[in-house]
Amino acid sequence: MTWNWQRKNWPEFTYCKDLFYKHEKQFLLKAGSADGALKHLDEKEAEELTVDIISEEALKTSEIEGEQLNIESIRSSVRKHFGLQKDKQRPGPQEDGISEMMVHLHNTWDEQLTHDMLFHWNLMVARGRRDLTDVGQYRTHDDSMQVVSSRSGSSRVYFEAPSSICVPDEMSMFIDWFNASRNSDSMSGLSMLRAGIAHIYFESIHPFEDGNGRIGRALSEKALFQCLNRPALIGLSYAIEQKRSDYYAALNRNSYDLNVDDWLKYFCGTVLEALEISWKRIEFLIEKGKFYQKFSAILNERQMKVVVRIFREGIDGFKGGLSADNYISITGTSRATATRDLQDLLDKRVLTKTGKRRYTRYFLDLEFRGQKNKAHTV
Repeated sequence: MTWNWQRKNWPEFTYCKDLFYKHEKQFLLKAGSADGALKHLDEKEAEELTVDIISEEALKTSEIEGEQLNIESIRSSVRKHFGLQKDKQRPGPQEDGISEMMVHLHNTWDEQLTHDMLFHWNLMVARGRRDLTDVGQYRTHDDSMQVVSSRSGSSRVYFEAPSSICVPDEMSMFIDWFNASRNSDSMSGLSMLRAGIAHIYFESIHPFEDGNGRIGRALSEKALFQCLNRPALIGLSYAIEQKRSDYYAALNRNSYDLNVDDWLKYFCGTVLEALEISWKRIEFLIEKGKFYQKFSAILNERQMKVVVRIFREGIDGFKGGLSADNYISITGTSRATATRDLQDLLDKRVLTKTGKRRYTRYFLDLEFRGQKNKAHTV
């Protein structure tokens, strides 16, 4: 089997620019719209949104690799690394490491890529790991670097990377390309294409013993930030994780040849989805502010506690809707009081409901993108 890096013209990726000009125009339009919407947020709201999106990016980029981390620990760590609060709780090493890398990416988006920056990110991603030989440096082991899937007693090699002895030279070429392509005529007006090529190029080398996926996605965001000339709130990993199997399938399909049209179609579509999600989050935060202005003075302490709990989950919310049992669990009140509180919330049009009797579920009555949004649930 011949991999892309074994091709004669490696690493000269080919693609048809004409296929992607429409995508690039949409990218700039969506990014500009999101940037304009941010101006409707005050400083505290913008800070909250930045922390939330970066925290979810840290969570989702880890989940793509099969790691289940604690979102509250990540959020606390992100705030710490932004200097917004002292570390009130001690986050786990994995949560703290990925959070630090995401904040570092956000703060150094304009800096040129270097070997040391990548080593620094790898140290962060591998924090707390005791099973790795090479941390904060490129892999050195003699064994082949393979991505393998094992099912029903058989295994399949999805990809095999260049040998470790080739990695330093390959990465020097990659870094030179990444830095030069920012201002090259050949990539002018091709923001997403540069970011997409950076990702598949880096993943094809697979330079680290572990952490390649998380660092590769960070590099894509760095490339997008540089093309926009600002650290945008894109949420790429969030969008990828929603259809993780599509992501791995696209990488696999494009690991054999140097033509990357198929990969770039997938990547551009995913970036646009990510921007749409970010736009919805900004709208959600604006609606949240309006909601509190309208209702905070007329809700009792128990009711406000439940509303805050719902909003804390963001645009995805909890699955299944708020039940009377949920309300009792959150507030610690009696069933009779919960029933009165819920009816009062319905009368005040804070909540809507679906179902009957024990199947009754309650939802925040939000106007979101012109429609009642049933996603904000507990």
